[in-house]
Amino acid sequence: MPLTVCFTVVAIALLYSFTSYAADNHEGFIQCFKSYSNYNYTSISKVVFTQTHSSYSSILRFSVQNLRFTSNTTAKPLVIVTPLEVLEIQATIICSQRHDMEIRIRSGGHDYEGLSYVSKVPFVVIDLINLREIQIDLENSNAWVQGGATVGELLYKVSQKSKILGFPAGVCPTVGVSGLIGGGGYGFLMRKYGLSADNILDAHIIDVNGRVLDRETMGEDLFWAIRDT
Repeated sequence: MPLTVCFTVVAIALLYSFTSYAADNHEGFIQCFKSYSNYNYTSISKVVFTQTHSSYSSILRFSVQNLRFTSNTTAKPLVIVTPLEVLEIQATIICSQRHDMEIRIRSGGHDYEGLSYVSKVPFVVIDLINLREIQIDLENSNAWVQGGATVGELLYKVSQKSKILGFPAGVCPTVGVSGLIGGGGYGFLMRKYGLSADNILDAHIIDVNGRVLDRETMGEDLFWAIRDT
């Protein structure tokens, strides 16, 4: 029996211009982020990682599966943000636009092409590693899944709650849920229950203006699009 899922993703329109200033100085972004999220110097260091931060390299390499993207010649983000709440994602979106930085989003799983952590222009990575909560509602046979969770975590959580429920997904546990659903999501149960995307009830996204939208407020066209990119 399939479990239907509501999930949280970050969908952003990238329509920015870029300047050499952003490549040389990211302090403007940091100050902007502080003003939006009410962080002080000590607390912001737990969420925002610049290239001089001691944990920058380990966080950047954490989910890199294709080692060619770890070379010294690969472009690196000026900043990595590991948000703990929606406000920090909104601040990152707004401040990256103001300071000419593109955005790349890592949703917990692997990315062999490096599209979620490589760019040819000055950029910031939003890494959803801290946003991976999964809430199972057995009574209604559905679940809320945050964008940083992986397929393995979702399937394991379901198995711990029920012996008869499942979710149509693949067998690779390191795939991020957002990436799986955004690409349609195929697996062994698809002939009977369809793609992963066919079993999505709702989604929360944050748009280019920092607005949080659900299925109703984003409209059916966008809801369809984020499940079939």
